[in-house]
Amino acid sequence: MTAIADPAPHRSDPDLTLYKFPSGPYDNNSYLLVCPRTNESIVIDVPADASAMLAAARRTDVRAILITHGHFDHIMGYDDIVPHLGADVCIGGGDAADLPAPPQRVIEDGDEFTAGGVTLRAIFTPGHTPGSTSFIIGRHLFTGDTLFPGGPGKSTSPQTFRQLVDSIASRLLTLDGEITFYPGHGADGSLADARREHATFASRQHPDDLYGDVLWLES
Repeated sequence: MTAIADPAPHRSDPDLTLYKFPSGPYDNNSYLLVCPRTNESIVIDVPADASAMLAAARRTDVRAILITHGHFDHIMGYDDIVPHLGADVCIGGGDAADLPAPPQRVIEDGDEFTAGGVTLRAIFTPGHTPGSTSFIIGRHLFTGDTLFPGGPGKSTSPQTFRQLVDSIASRLLTLDGEITFYPGHGADGSLADARREHATFASRQHPDDLYGDVLWLES
């Protein structure tokens, strides 16, 4: 069997080594956050075909597996990953029933998760799903499918769209503009760019029944 090579960090500083693993049929991102001092780590999301992430995570001491939300593509790799890491699975209460097994911990707004010198804080951001949760450490923000470069995640009704936009505006865009955010699919984003684009969106009138796939500058 060919060994999987050590991946290159996506971001690295003296207090945090961050790995990003796009995988699966829906191009999901999973993340591994490692404390360089202790080699303890935190995993974010468990999509399908995440063998590279699993191999990297098994070289560390995984302290928690955080699930941003319960949509199937973010947990397709649950049975292939979770049993091998021996860490608690944590998810927002509104999505807990979506997991294949009950979580060890239901995440509340403001909860903290620590691995060595790495501490992530949970930010409750419902709208895309009832339990959607983002996580922040320093200038790194993990948004799941709540916020992408260019717009919010997909909503299923006008009501959930308004809830989603309110979560973004009140919980995320109020953070430091120097923050980089890491979504559940695709490229990283700048919170400063998202703030400017949302301001343009908010300055215009929109139909009351707007929802679905919405872009800040085109909707």
